[in-house]
Amino acid sequence: MLSAHQAKETFMPFGSLWLPVLVATVAVWLASSILHMALKYHKADYKKLPDEDAVAAALGKDAPAPGVYVLPYCADPSQMKEPAIAARYEKGPVAMLTVVRNGPPALGKYLLQWLAFCLLVSFVVGYIARHTLQPGGDLLNVMRITGAAAFLGYGCGYLTDSIWRGAPWSNSLRGLADAAVYALVTGLVFRFLWPGA
Repeated sequence: MLSAHQAKETFMPFGSLWLPVLVATVAVWLASSILHMALKYHKADYKKLPDEDAVAAALGKDAPAPGVYVLPYCADPSQMKEPAIAARYEKGPVAMLTVVRNGPPALGKYLLQWLAFCLLVSFVVGYIARHTLQPGGDLLNVMRITGAAAFLGYGCGYLTDSIWRGAPWSNSLRGLADAAVYALVTGLVFRFLWPGA
C-alpha cells in the first residue's frame, strides 16, 4: 500500500498535460497530411471494379440508404448452412459494401473528424501518461509509454478491418506504418513537452 507521500508523488494534474495533448494532436494531423498528400502510397488501398458503370447502375436502381451491406445477406448466421445460401457463397461474389451519401467527398468534414479523432487519441495517451509516469521522470520512458499508447490508438483498427471486414492485409500494413509514424510524433511531443523536463 502506498504511503500518503508516495500517493501524492504519483498524482499529476491533467491540466499540466494539455499542452502536449494539443501539440501532439496538431502534429499528427500535419504528419498524416504529409503522408497522404505527398507520398500517396495509400492509392493502392482501393481498386477499380472491372465494370464500374454496370455496378453503379445496379446499385442505383434501388438507391440503398447509406450504410454497410453484405452480399449474400443472412439475417441469422444459422442461415449460412442452408443449401441455397451456401450455393450463393460458393458462386460469389461475396462482398462487404459501404454506401455513402451521393456527391463529392466532403473532404473538409473528414479532415475535421480526423482532427477530432487525433485529439481523442492524444487525450487518452495523456490520461495513461498521467497515471503511469511522474513529472520530470525519465524522458525516454515518457516517449516509450506515450508512443506505445498512441500506436494502439492509431493502429489497431486496421487489423480488425483485415480480420473481420476483408480488407487486404497490405492495406493494414500501410495503416500500421502510418500508426508507427504517428506514435513516434506523439512520443516525441510528450517527451519534449513533459512537465518538469
